[in-house]
Amino acid sequence: MGYGSPPPASHMGEAGHHAGGGHGAAGGQHGTAAGGQSGHAAPLANEMKPNILLMGLKRSGKSSIQKVVFHKMSPNETLFLESTTKIVKNDVSNSSFVQFKIWDFPGQLDFMDPRLDFNFDVFFDCRALVFVIDAQDNPTEALNKLHITVVNAHRINPKIEFTVFIHKVDGLSDDHKIERQRDIQQQAMDELATSEATSPIHLSFYLTSIYDHSIFEAFSKVIQRLIPQLPTLENLLDIMIQNSRIEKAFLVDVVSKIYVATDSSPVDMQTYELCSDMIDVVIDVSCIYGLKEGEEGLGYDQESQSIIKLNNGMVLYLREVNRYLALVCLLREVNFDKHGLIDYNFQCFKKAIEEVFSRRSQQLIKARSAGGQKGKGKQ
Repeated sequence: MGYGSPPPASHMGEAGHHAGGGHGAAGGQHGTAAGGQSGHAAPLANEMKPNILLMGLKRSGKSSIQKVVFHKMSPNETLFLESTTKIVKNDVSNSSFVQFKIWDFPGQLDFMDPRLDFNFDVFFDCRALVFVIDAQDNPTEALNKLHITVVNAHRINPKIEFTVFIHKVDGLSDDHKIERQRDIQQQAMDELATSEATSPIHLSFYLTSIYDHSIFEAFSKVIQRLIPQLPTLENLLDIMIQNSRIEKAFLVDVVSKIYVATDSSPVDMQTYELCSDMIDVVIDVSCIYGLKEGEEGLGYDQESQSIIKLNNGMVLYLREVNRYLALVCLLREVNFDKHGLIDYNFQCFKKAIEEVFSRRSQQLIKARSAGGQKGKGKQ
């Protein structure tokens, strides 16, 4: 990436948090809480929320994943979660850019059982399927179920995005992680190659754990495939970093800390962890100092911004894009001398983001109007 790896967040040196107008720690004190802003419509709120299916064997860690990522549960608390015995549907739309419905399937459920009449509709309305495999267990049974699931789901809906989480890798050595991923990936692809699928089936594989940021990065990849504007967002971020001398930039959902887009340079896990931790710092400080008495919310608004100087010559820089998204950047301190240039480029970037989603909303309105007229014509 063109710079040395930054130190862990615990080794941060000088830190400073600036709100608009200099009246607080991290913004939020001059406006309403994030949920109360006007003029920042949720880009995905008015669209049909996509369904994401979470599948895998019993005790593979499916429920723990969604509790940690979307419900802010501590990883240690997931040890007390009971095994899922029925399909659990969760509407992930907590004032967040990332909005969808996630279906958590119990591992013992045979959804291809002909006595069940829901399997067709489940896959037909699905946009992404995440299959969780316990990396510390024998993968044979899980791979068999993965094969049956993927082949049947693809037959019903070829547009489904398939992802495999090789989960609970925190208990494995680095060499063992790589070996386990290679073995599982090879077996899964070999079985698919012998299937009678009418078109190629693509699987994406990620090593994950709820005890680090790997699960957030993996889910970020899943969500990004559901965003049709992703290439445009990546291009805008590339232009931003090239003209502002920034090393790496993430467009992050402030509630879930999932990054919906990043620039085209490779993602370094330690950099993403720092950016994710920065959002926690900004939100925590804003909730303490940025909310009025009796007010609820994140304390995150259009005034929110933060600058954290690390002790390795790097700077973390956060700016509010809208009430759902934040731009979090990593740049060299020597390149942070021209604040005006960065601020101007950020305003151009923010305006472009608003235009992208404004056009998307207009297209959806036209599509719905056309669909409604067709429906009336048939009547």
